[in-house]
Amino acid sequence: MVRKLFYLTPTLSSPAGMERVLHNKVLWLVKQARYDITIITTDQGSSPTFYQFPPEVNIIDLGINYSSDYSRPPLERIFALRKKRRLHKKRLSELLFREHPDITIALYPSEVSVVPQIRDGSKKILEFHSNRDFRLNQGFKGIHLLVAKYRCWKDTLIASKFDKCVVLTHEAAEQWSDLDNIEVIPNSVTATPDITADVDTHRIIAVGRLIYEKGFDRLLQAWALVPDGIKGDWKLNIFGDGVLREQLNGMIARLGLEASTEICRPTKEIFKEYAQSAFLVMSSRSEGFGMVMLEAMSCGLPVVSFDFMSGPREIIQEGTNGIIVKNGDIRSLAQSMRRLMENRDLRHDLASHAKDVLIKFSEDRIMEMWETCFNEICLK
Repeated sequence: MVRKLFYLTPTLSSPAGMERVLHNKVLWLVKQARYDITIITTDQGSSPTFYQFPPEVNIIDLGINYSSDYSRPPLERIFALRKKRRLHKKRLSELLFREHPDITIALYPSEVSVVPQIRDGSKKILEFHSNRDFRLNQGFKGIHLLVAKYRCWKDTLIASKFDKCVVLTHEAAEQWSDLDNIEVIPNSVTATPDITADVDTHRIIAVGRLIYEKGFDRLLQAWALVPDGIKGDWKLNIFGDGVLREQLNGMIARLGLEASTEICRPTKEIFKEYAQSAFLVMSSRSEGFGMVMLEAMSCGLPVVSFDFMSGPREIIQEGTNGIIVKNGDIRSLAQSMRRLMENRDLRHDLASHAKDVLIKFSEDRIMEMWETCFNEICLK
């Protein structure tokens, strides 16, 4: 029996982790020849997909274009959003009733509130790739913080209306303990047998969108605390793009880090960049999982990470394949970076265990969890 799956996501033009995870998932499902897969976007337009999807996968854009309203004044944006949500529901409803998918999977935050309202007969799954309170880790204050708290409450209400809400870690699931439809399915990682990190290279790598949540400002503060005599010929390369690029470059200049630090554009060859690095640093304020961490470790790269919510403690074995630092302790982050920079043997020891993640988070193992979820939900 071929099962028809519809994935809903805002766009496929971004190199972000959620898009990469969806791409990997779809590649695996297509190979099984048991699924007919369609991806529905709202904001793709005529932009090319960042990752190449198989020709068997049907990609349909609904032409909603939510992102065009982001720069509007708040009141105008609210009215525009309501109008577009109505259009979104209409076009998505028409498509679902016409195509009759077995399962509709919405990747938060693709305006998921409209999905449970559509009674087309398909089972509805919400993939929540962030922790429940991620909006409270954006640095908001005053009225903006109150709005963030309201939206966190609204997210919970929306999640409760899906047949299943899938989160990425057990730590995240504890945040949703008041709901009875939560299931934990972590992201998977694909082995790259021809790529192994050269931990003797004097380069530190960090990867992610240049936004507040990723905490690259904290990383730069920590890097500035490492004495110049220790830095020597070491380099810190941050791979990513986003709204804080100019601000972070200004911070690099103010801290006098121009000689040792560079913000690099996103690349489709990130595994090659991992291979040319000594260790990864993750300075995030919060994450849904930490896909970057998993991918880097699959290349044999040790990790130094803040103990953010959520992911590090479910991926890193402290002192075995990485180092976990108290979240927000910038001085300790700097000390841990320095420790790895000065101790070649420690880097090699941690690296020798980094690829253990390929067992716990293997693609076959994780995708079998998804197949079990699909089968169970269709039997209800």
